[in-house]
Amino acid sequence: MIEPDAAHCQRIVRSHARTFWLASHFLPPEKRRAAFALYAFCRVADDMVDLAPGERTTEVTAMLAAYRTSLGAALAGQPDGPVFRELSRAVRRYNVPAAVMHELLDGVACDCAPARYADWPALAAYCEGVASSVGEMCTHVFGVDGDDAVRVRAFRHARTLGMAMQLTNILRDVGEDVRNGRCYLPDADLAQFGYVRADVLRGDIGGDARWRALMTFQIARARSLYDAAMPGIALLAPDARPCATACAVGYAGILRAIEEIGYDTFGTRARLGTIARAGVLWSAWRAPRDSGRPTPAQGHGVARPSGTLTDGEFVTWA
Repeated sequence: MIEPDAAHCQRIVRSHARTFWLASHFLPPEKRRAAFALYAFCRVADDMVDLAPGERTTEVTAMLAAYRTSLGAALAGQPDGPVFRELSRAVRRYNVPAAVMHELLDGVACDCAPARYADWPALAAYCEGVASSVGEMCTHVFGVDGDDAVRVRAFRHARTLGMAMQLTNILRDVGEDVRNGRCYLPDADLAQFGYVRADVLRGDIGGDARWRALMTFQIARARSLYDAAMPGIALLAPDARPCATACAVGYAGILRAIEEIGYDTFGTRARLGTIARAGVLWSAWRAPRDSGRPTPAQGHGVARPSGTLTDGEFVTWA
């Protein structure tokens, strides 16, 4: 990783993605370099929309349009800048489809307007765009150990994992999103627990018993998604399974961290401690390469609600 463009992408990952940065060390160097390029591409786009909503919405929309144009140039073999040069290299080597990268940009563009989702299917569609797309990109780099039918299953599981991780982000970052004028929690779910969106945007309900019940409900949904996604890790190329396992189990661990802070994600950012992260990495390293499922010690404490999904289907229970 001594080339300047690769080093630039590596710095972006190291600065913004603690779990992925650590897990990436399980990957062979070439796959790690490509994964860093994909992450950097996604991160730069995400950072743009962090400037919106607000009076800069028009400016951010224009920035995203220019970024999409730069993506098109990179895919046509004329990349400009370190991120797009690295992305172009990764796309050529691992056949990452253009459609999934445009899907990511379509997803992040949704954040140019104040976030509001009527129900879980609407939020799930958003998660598909901004995160399932990333899971699919990474699977192209990680590789799949099987025929076309196995590849279809692997991509489906990867997209489910992306959704699980994005929902985890949403639950972890409630306070940060509120400060940016955003509430991603679906209106129907809020109403089920006696809230409206304005209650969340005021940011003063973190200790409420109804809030704890709402968060318990959402955490169960996220854990169902992780459970549905985990069988896909065994379908990946053996040299990518430890990285994927560490990412999945490490991110799922954030859900337990949310529980440990009493579900109050308004004023506290739930995160894994150093010892917990070390445990996740150790377990992923020890896991046999012929099995992508975590050992009981790696598990994320799933409490299954009724109606949880199986084999990659998306959660639709309310």
